[in-house]
Formats: sequence, structure tokens, C-alpha cells
Amino acid sequence: MEARALSKEKFILEGLNCASCASKIEKQVGELKEVKGSKMNFAMKTLEVEVSGDIDQTAKKIAKLVDEIEPGVKAKIKGESGDNEKTLILEGLGCADCAAKIERKLNELEGISQAHLNFAAQKLKIKVHHFSHLDSAVEATKRVIKEIEPGVKVNEEESTNEGHGHSHDDNSNLKSEFIRLGIGSVFFIAALLLKLNLWGELALYGIAYLTIGGKVLAKSARNISRGQIFDENFLMSVATIGAFAIKEFPEGVAVMLFYEVGELFQDIAVNRSRRSIKSLMDIRPDYANLKVDGEMKKVDPNQVEVGDIIVVKPGEKVPLDGEIIEGESMVDTSALTGESVPRKVKQGEEVLSGFINKDGLLTVKVSSDFGESTVNKILELVENAASEKAPTENFITKFARYYTPVVVFSALALAVLPPLFISGASFSQWIYRALVFLVVSCPCALVVSIPLGFFGGIGAASKQGVLVKGGNYLEALNSVKTVVMDKTGTLTEGTFKVTDIVAAEDFSKEELLEVAAKAESNSNHPIAVSILEAYDGQINASQLSNYQEIAGHGLKVSIDNQEVLAGNHKLMEREKIEYIKPDKAGTVVHVASDNQYLGYILISDSIKEDAKGAIKGLRDFGVEKIVMLTGDNEQVAKSVAAELGLDDYRAELLPQDKVSEVEKLLTKEDDKLIFVGDGINDAPVLARADIGVAMGGLGSDAAIEAADVVLMKDKPSNLVDAINVAKFTRKVVWQNIALAFIVKGIVLTMGAFGMATMWEAVFADVGVALLAVLNAMRITRAKS
Repeated sequence: MEARALSKEKFILEGLNCASCASKIEKQVGELKEVKGSKMNFAMKTLEVEVSGDIDQTAKKIAKLVDEIEPGVKAKIKGESGDNEKTLILEGLGCADCAAKIERKLNELEGISQAHLNFAAQKLKIKVHHFSHLDSAVEATKRVIKEIEPGVKVNEEESTNEGHGHSHDDNSNLKSEFIRLGIGSVFFIAALLLKLNLWGELALYGIAYLTIGGKVLAKSARNISRGQIFDENFLMSVATIGAFAIKEFPEGVAVMLFYEVGELFQDIAVNRSRRSIKSLMDIRPDYANLKVDGEMKKVDPNQVEVGDIIVVKPGEKVPLDGEIIEGESMVDTSALTGESVPRKVKQGEEVLSGFINKDGLLTVKVSSDFGESTVNKILELVENAASEKAPTENFITKFARYYTPVVVFSALALAVLPPLFISGASFSQWIYRALVFLVVSCPCALVVSIPLGFFGGIGAASKQGVLVKGGNYLEALNSVKTVVMDKTGTLTEGTFKVTDIVAAEDFSKEELLEVAAKAESNSNHPIAVSILEAYDGQINASQLSNYQEIAGHGLKVSIDNQEVLAGNHKLMEREKIEYIKPDKAGTVVHVASDNQYLGYILISDSIKEDAKGAIKGLRDFGVEKIVMLTGDNEQVAKSVAAELGLDDYRAELLPQDKVSEVEKLLTKEDDKLIFVGDGINDAPVLARADIGVAMGGLGSDAAIEAADVVLMKDKPSNLVDAINVAKFTRKVVWQNIALAFIVKGIVLTMGAFGMATMWEAVFADVGVALLAVLNAMRITRAKS
């Protein structure tokens, strides 16, 4: 028998931070019968496997196994170019319930590992287990969309400036809808005014009804044929046809008319909300002025490569990140940071894509391609944020699936049971009450307004320079009870200066600074830079050899064959060298040569201007405990904590110590812990916290990647802004939930007792949905 061919695949394990778990995953994946070899690279978060048989089925088993061992870690096959996902634009998608059905149906398909439909942005992102299945998954997706919503146009997202040219189509659709409803209304009014016999009335009301409600009836019939019964089209069809059956012609037409008019105004409100949200992200550059052989050429930003020279004219957006090599100007940074005051930039300084050049001509050397540029990362963060749904949003989606069928069967019972058991009750009377019940039951107000609310909250936060990576994190910000903050670069400026030099006996300050500067000359750490700035002499690199960094301690280097140590007190204690203990707060660099102590250099870092205000703001929002973690010495940590009024601090920590300290502070599941940091060494603890917050302006790419919230201004007070937006979003979302349930509950009760007509029922459905959408739109205008 011929042996089955083996295929090698590499899995990316997103969110894997536990080395012990990585070892378990490698072992248990290797024990699967389809897997002939398993090799884990914990540092790169990759798992290489040799598989015999169907890779798609094996991928599902591996993903499930990984989730069981380390919940939350996602195992995905790495494509040849990471090309295992596609984003589609769904033009004309106005039904939130249909959007939920599309997403649910796609997640059930065999070839698709994950589908997220962002109703607010009309974007659908699909992921497959293997890049080779992507084309067939896209075709299957288009078939599903055509089945559920045939009028929706499906386009693949282009890398260039898409999504800005549909207003003309929207206006044309609105015009045709108004004309259709206008013609139907003319027949309706004629039927009301003219005194005709039964058949004449039926003819006029029938024409009006079919003109106004023909689309709803057709949708309902099409959905029923596919087994999709319980939706708003079905409810409206049954309610209005029922009204005709009991000869309530005017109410049957009126309900359909007001339903369609309400839906139209709801669509207008939703589109306005979408435009408002999208305008917050309208920072994508349209072109770049590429300088080639002295001539300028207008090109797509995607065509520009690292090292190319571009020119940014006054009034233009900076298309890519880079360094200014010529010119100076004032730039508007508000699109990225929310900062209203323009900033001056000059030769040698960095500019980021998304800045707007105000007055001067800038020549810029590009430092990153468009895919890695700041503006593109921000666009991806905000646009993808809606795929991470908040618990409230998930609950409403599930609730809507069961709510409508329950109401339909309740209405059926209301129509049939009372006439059978209550003497004198007529079927026509109770059927009418049941029809009112049906009209009220549609959950549109919740299904439409809540996703718009969370997406609006994410947009409002980005307007203030805070990027929230999902509705789940936005909602979690409401439950924060503990905030843990890094010191350097988070609470302090991270700009160090030498403030004191204390030399040992028989050694001068100048000699101590010279030795320290030579020792630190190969390091780019801020402390090393501050020492080099304080020393104005020349350094001969040929004098240095055997350079060695000692993690968490300092460094060792040979200078003219003498072994020099420069670092903290732990380095001195490790090498058994007696040292002077400073009496002032600051970061201390002790220096020794051939085991002889030379003295220490004191370096200080200033506290950020808004740090005190941020701490006060957090306490005002109900944060119970604020803790600082730092690798700096005890004296500095104590001084900063006292000045800011923090509850506690931990000093002299290594990166791995920060993770264990955060784990000790994690308490109840419902009370969330935030960690705020900025350095690459903060990435593991950012990932471990309930909500990781990174300083985005000066913060490292690794910290931003691991974080759930990014503060683009590098101001701790922006965390207060983020919580403020989160609380306002929750307030509006719960207002909408309360409005929908209270109004619907009252009208449902009134309908059951014969106290409500179809008119109240239409308001309880379409009117409440419209009010909820308009209320959700307030979030995009939220102020800090």
C-alpha cells in the first residue's frame, strides 16, 4: 500500500505567552495520529507540523487543542504571504438582522475559520485555515450574501482609497424609494377619500398595498423558501395580510406605509452615522509626490519604497512615515493624536503619515512602506475593532435569534386560545390583537443601534487620540478597579539628564564621567545617551573590547585592558564591590574598574505634566488601586509614587517580574486590571493584563501590537479620556436597550388587552428603532 504524502505547515499561535503551555501544545499536537512531527518556536510563536491527510481537518483539531491548553490563543496556518484572509465591501447592506444572519451562516461553512461582519462599516472579513482555500471561500461567501440579501453588491476591498464614491448611488436609491412610496400613498389617499363598494375599496387599497409593500412581501417569500422564517419581513407580511383578511384594509396599508417610511428614515440615519464614523478615519493619503531623477511624479502611496524621497507640499497629507531631509513647516497632527495645536518640524526630525503639512515645503526620506506606516496601522486598528464584539453586543445578537420566534408563537396563541376559552370572544378581535403583537415584536432597535453605538464609541475615542482595538475592550474599561503603570516613559518623560556626579576618594568627577561615557558608548539606552550627552570629550572605539550587557544589572566592558563595570547596585553586589549609597532620588549608575569602586552618576527623569491629573481622574472614575512597577531603584520609585499619590509601587523589577506582580494583583473576574506601559519589555505584561494600554507616540511596535488600547499622544491623561468615552458609550447603549424594552413591553401589553392599535405598534417598532439610532449617533460627538 502506497504511503500517504506528508505536507509541512507552519501555524502562528496568536497570543501565546506561556512557555510551559507552548511545551504542552508541542507534545500533544505531536501525539495526534495525523501529525508525524511537531516543532515549537516559542520566541516566534510558531508551530511547525508534518501532516498526513487533510490539512483542513487537522488544522481544526490543532486549533481546538491549542484553545483547550491555553484558552484565547488562536492557531492559524501561515500562508505563503500571510494571505489567508480577505475583506469584502457590502454596498447597500442596511439590515442589521440580515448582517447577523450572513455572519452566522459564514461561520458555519466548512472552509472558513472565522467571519466578522462590521455592519457599521459595511465590511466583511473572512479568514480561512489555508490560503489555498481563499478563492473558493470568497465564492461561497458571495453565494450566501446573494441568498440572504440579493440587493447587496459585494466588492473586494482595494488597497487604495475606497469607499468614498457611493453617495451618488445612495441618493439615487433614496429618490426611487420616495417615488415608489409616493405613488403608493396617492392610491392609499384615493381609497380613503372615495366612497366605493367593497370590491372597489379592495382594488385601490390592494394597489396601494402592493406598491408600498411589494418589496417586503417578495423578501419574506424568498426567505421562507430558504427556511429563514422569523424576520421583520415575515412579521410585517403576516400582520398586514392578516389585517386585510379581517377587512381592516386602511390599517393594513397604513402599517406597511409607515413601516417602509420608518425603515427609509432609519436607513438615512444609519448612513449618516456611518459617514460620521468614517469621517473620523478619513486620514488615508490619496497620493505621494515621488522624487525621481530630480522630477516629481504623483503615485499611489503603495508604490513608494523605503529609502525613496518624497515631497510634501503645503496643504497635503504626509503619505508615509519618514525623516525630513530638507525644509521646515508647521504640521497638523490632530488626525493621529487629537492634538489641536500644530507642531513645528524641521530637518532631521521624523514625520508620520497622516500629518497635514500647513505651510512649508518638506522633502522626506521614507522610513517604512505604506503597509507598515502609522496611518495604515491606525486605519486597520479602528476598522478591525468592530470585529471584536462587546459582551452586550453578543448577547443582543443571540437574544434576537430567540426573541422573534417566541413572540410569533405567543401571537399565534393570543389569536387562537382566548376565543376558545373565553365566552363571547371573537376570532377577528383576538386576531387583530395578535397582529399588533407581531408588528411590535421586531428587535431592529437593538440589533441596529447597539453595534453602531460601540463602533461610534471606538470612533469617538480615536478622534481624541485613543485607539481601542474592539468593543469588548471599550466595554471592559467600565469595570476597571486596578490600574498598574510602568514608570519610565509612562508616568515620567523618559528623557534622562545627569544631575550629580559623586566620585570616590582619589578620583575626580571628570575621570569618572569619562570612564562611564566610554563604557556606555555602545549602548542606545536612554540612561547611556544621557551620560554621553553630559560628556563632551572624544571616544576612541579602539580602546574598547569584550562589551557585554548583563540583563537587569548593567554592563561589562574592557577599556585599555581594564575591566570596567557600569550598572546598578545589584551589579556591585554581584561582583562583591563596596559602593556608596546615594542620598538623593534618581537613577544611579555605579562605576568600577578592575574591582575598584570609582563612584556613581545620578540621572533624573521628570514626571509628565498631566500624570497627577490622570491619577485624580482615574480615582474619580472609581479606580480603587493604582500601582507603579519599575525597574528603577527603590529610592526613585518611592519618590515618584509619593509625589503622584499612588497606592503602591514595586521597584527594581526585571521584565518577567512585572508579569508575576500583575498576576498577584489580578482579583475578581468582573473587576478589570489595566496595565499601562511603553517599552518592548512591557509587551508580555501588556498581553497578560485584562486590558493592556500602550503609549503609542513613543512606544515600541511590540508594545502597541500586544496592547488592547493605544494612547497616541503619550499622555497618561488619555486613559481617563478612554474611560470617559467607554462610560458614555455604555450609558447610550443601555438607554437604547431600556427604551426598546420599555416601549415594546408597554405596547405589547396594551395590544394583548385590546388597548393598542396598529398605529402604536408601528411606532413601537420603527419609531423606537429610529430614535435608538439617532441616540447612538450622539456617541460620535462625545467629548473628553
